[in-house]
Amino acid sequence: MRILRLTPAVEKKLLRAREERDREAERVAARIVGEVRRNGDAALARWSRKLDGVDLKRDGVWISQRELRAAEKQARPEFVRAVRQARRNIRRVTEKQLPREWTLRMERGVRIRQMVRPIESIGCYIPGGRFALVSTLLMTVVPAQVAGVERIIAVCPKPNAELLAAANLLGVRLARIGGAQAIAALAYGTQQIPRVEKLFGPGNRFVTAAKQLVSHDCAIDLPAGPTEAVILADRGNPRWIAADLLAQAEHAPDAASFLVTTSSEWARRVSEEIDAQLKELPKENPAHLSMGSSGAILVARSLEAACEFVNHFAPEHLSLPDAAQSFLPRIRSAGTIFVGPWSAQPLGDYISGSNHVLPTGGWARRRGGLSATDFVKCITVQEIARRGFLRLASAAESLATAEGLVAHSNAVSVRR
Repeated sequence: MRILRLTPAVEKKLLRAREERDREAERVAARIVGEVRRNGDAALARWSRKLDGVDLKRDGVWISQRELRAAEKQARPEFVRAVRQARRNIRRVTEKQLPREWTLRMERGVRIRQMVRPIESIGCYIPGGRFALVSTLLMTVVPAQVAGVERIIAVCPKPNAELLAAANLLGVRLARIGGAQAIAALAYGTQQIPRVEKLFGPGNRFVTAAKQLVSHDCAIDLPAGPTEAVILADRGNPRWIAADLLAQAEHAPDAASFLVTTSSEWARRVSEEIDAQLKELPKENPAHLSMGSSGAILVARSLEAACEFVNHFAPEHLSLPDAAQSFLPRIRSAGTIFVGPWSAQPLGDYISGSNHVLPTGGWARRRGGLSATDFVKCITVQEIARRGFLRLASAAESLATAEGLVAHSNAVSVRR
């Protein structure tokens, strides 16, 4: 694996390359989204057959309840137990995150309340490239259920038996569609796919581009993809660190995995371990490509420079396997942080309870990962009695006059 000195020029190049708009993906996604928006199911079927090899006219858009039930019956008991354990942990975290209703007495006769209401309908995008990601189904559906979302639709172009079983365990509808065409169908609706209010879930660059395109008409969660991982360490178990980097690198050929360190000797040891573990992975594993083209070991001149790079990069996943008490207070931006040598990143991907739908492309500088708040609306309720009105009226009229909004002032004065 390549080892680079973390100079200002290298940092600038890494940040610029990641944050450049993928105009080719936008162009392709725009064409697909436009056709599905205009022609509905016909375009959805055409693009599904062309891009995913899925014949919706023959197989149908929706996977039947019979298929889902059969998949659960045939699922391995240990798999079913794992799904239930993950659901339980995700539910506990989500319940803790859920916004609460409250009432605040501002002044005598003035009361402000917050109501919390779920979004009425959502679409959950489940990647279905090399493998259908059961974990993403859990990470999007379970928080929605905790929040009380009434209509939840999950989509995946090539769901495997495990995904079908998990969908049945969660009690969610599943459509066999994917790609930018699925995003368009959910955002605008077709005869067979009902329109939703908000889209959730990660995807490839075309899915991410499609989500950005439809965000004018349909809310989206966050840009989530391609995968990013950073490990910040000067010591530790090189075998474990290499394994964590490769775990995220195998998501896709453009996944980005970095070790940031101040020690050249440590960098060399981890690089050798990465090369050794790569040889043990199947040749078709995307990590062979991503570690060579998108990943690197970065040797910083100081701890301060290493931490500043992390904050500028704002990675999706950040690991602090050693000396977290020194590093953690300096970190301002990351999707999720794994502290200590036993906090393997895949535990967060699957089972710890923290959500794995996380901001990428620098968005962790602006927001955190998916949480209960993404599935609800916080609505303020204002209740003002006559005596409260009299306490607020003069100030409101003064502010309205300062802004030159005569009708605003009048709406108050006519009540005196």
